[in-house]
Order: sequence, then structure tokens, then C-alpha cells
Amino acid sequence: MPGMLSLTVKARSQRKVNAIRKDGGLPAVLYGRHEANTAIEITARDFEKVFKSAGESTVIELTGLGATKQALIHEVDIDPVTGIYRHADFYVIEKGQKVTVSVPLVFNGVSLAVKDQGGILVKVMHELEMEVDPTELPHEIEVDISTLTTLESQIAIKDLKLPKSAVLTLDVEELVAMISVAKDEPEEPAAPIDLSAIETSVERGKKEEEGAPEESAE
Repeated sequence: MPGMLSLTVKARSQRKVNAIRKDGGLPAVLYGRHEANTAIEITARDFEKVFKSAGESTVIELTGLGATKQALIHEVDIDPVTGIYRHADFYVIEKGQKVTVSVPLVFNGVSLAVKDQGGILVKVMHELEMEVDPTELPHEIEVDISTLTTLESQIAIKDLKLPKSAVLTLDVEELVAMISVAKDEPEEPAAPIDLSAIETSVERGKKEEEGAPEESAE
């Protein structure tokens, strides 16, 4: 698989994870269907570069443990305050084994329905789960919104370019994106003023003033 990202790892010693992190390393573990759990460590800086490019939906190569292994970055623990990577899991893939992953959707292009007709782009999905051969696993799936030319236009899963080996968990007719139209809420008419009530109130006020006793002068 040409151009595959690669990481050099080594078996983790008995050192505590805090000591590994202090030396610029990242504690990790790899495992698989027929792969024993193995504690490893990686250079944190190298891992960060690869993870930013690969994410959790790209197969990478792990070297340094004898035979090169193909794996997915399965889970990453990140410090919520500092944003520093604290631990990573790698799922080793066997030859011929398919993997199930959620691949992110990337929306590209310009929709004339949005640009010229005042439509609103609605992204119904942001990722697509599939079972796929690791050699065909895409890092992302492009959604070309330039096909949305009218307010009735839609994009379904069947309109996307997917790997030949992909098996989906959703029906291909499911919508990925569509155009929505903003509806103007009708203004409620102002309630008519009851002039008779105002006149009655004014008349009542005049009568009360006329019937009121005069204040005695001191």
C-alpha cells in the first residue's frame, strides 16, 4: 500500500508511564483478533504528526517489533485541559481481514441552490460507517455539493464514490445532504383598538371629577 503512514514503536519496559511521558514518549498498546496485547511506547511528537494526518480511519504501519504490522489508531486518550496525548490503542489488522470504521464526510464545492436561490445546506450525515478492505479504506469521503443546483436537490449515499469492497450498514437511499428553505413567519395582525371602551372610560372620568366634593379652604 504505497504512501502508507508509518510509526516506529518499541516494546514498553517496566518504566512507569509518567517517566515515559517525561522523556517525550507516549505509552500505548496494540492488539488484534489474533494479536496478543502488547504494551509499547512511541515518540509523542511522531505520533501527533501521524494522528493528525491519519485520524482513526486510516491504516498505518507499525515498525520496530520485528515484522511490520498494519493497524488502525483505535482510541486516543487526550488530556482535556492541556490537550496533550496521554495514551493510544492500536488495532492490528490481519491480512485479508475487513475492518469496520466510521469514515468522515467532507463537503466540497459550491451549491447554486445556496448561492443564488437562498437555500440552506443541511448536512444530514457527517460520517459513514462501513466494513471495508483495509487497502481500500479512505481517509475521508468527499461530498460534492455543487450537484445541489435547485431547492429540491438532494444527495444520497448512492451518489458518493465509495470503495468497491465497502459494505454499508445503511440503505444507499439514505440522505447525506439536502437543501432547506427558510420560511418567513407571518406577522400577526395588530388587535383593533376598542374606541368605545376608551370613550366610556373618558366619560366615566369626567363624571367622577364633576361629582367630587370641593376641598375646603383652610
